[in-house]
Amino acid sequence: MAPDWKGKAIVIMGVSGAGKSTIGQMLGEALKCCYIDADDYHPQANREKMRNGIPLSEEDRIPWLETLRDALRRSTGNGGTVILGCSALQKHYREILRSADPSYEPGSYISIVKFVLLHAQADVLAARLEKRAAEGKHFMPAKLLQSQMDLLHIDESEGVLKVDATLEPQAIVNIIIQASIIKPQSQRSP
Repeated sequence: MAPDWKGKAIVIMGVSGAGKSTIGQMLGEALKCCYIDADDYHPQANREKMRNGIPLSEEDRIPWLETLRDALRRSTGNGGTVILGCSALQKHYREILRSADPSYEPGSYISIVKFVLLHAQADVLAARLEKRAAEGKHFMPAKLLQSQMDLLHIDESEGVLKVDATLEPQAIVNIIIQASIIKPQSQRSP
C-alpha cells in the first residue's frame, strides 16, 4: 500500500524528451494520486507554434502556467496529492506553480509544491524527440530542444531534486518516492 502523501503537488520537470509524462503517470499510480500533463492545458495556438518550430513567448507561457497553478490549487486544496508533468524551465515559472500553495511566500521555496528535474544529455533527448515525432506521438519538434535547454535554469537554493532521466523508469520513480522532498514532515529523517 502506498504511503499517505496528502496535500502535496509534485512537479516532474525538464525539457521535452526527459520522460515527464512516463514518470509522472507511473508516480501517480505508485502514490495512488492524480497525474496532470501540462501539455493537455496548452491552448491550440501554443501547440501550433511549437508544431511549426516556433518557441513560446512569455505571453504564451504565463497564462498557461497560471492555469496549471489553479489546477494544482484545486487538487491540493482538499488535502489531495497531485503529480504534474511540466517543463517549468525557469525559476519564475516555478514560482507561479509554487503559489498554488495559498500560504506560499514568494522566494522562500517553502511550498507544498515540490519539483523533480529529469535531466539527460542533449543527444539522448534529441533521439527521444525524433522517435516520438516519427511515431506521431507529440507536437514538439526536436529542433526546439536547444531553445528549451537554453531556458532551463535551476537555483540550488530551490531544493529541486535532480534525477538522471536515462535510468530505468521504475528506478526513477523509486528514487522520487524515497526522496525526502515528498515525504510528510512526520516521516522525514532527523
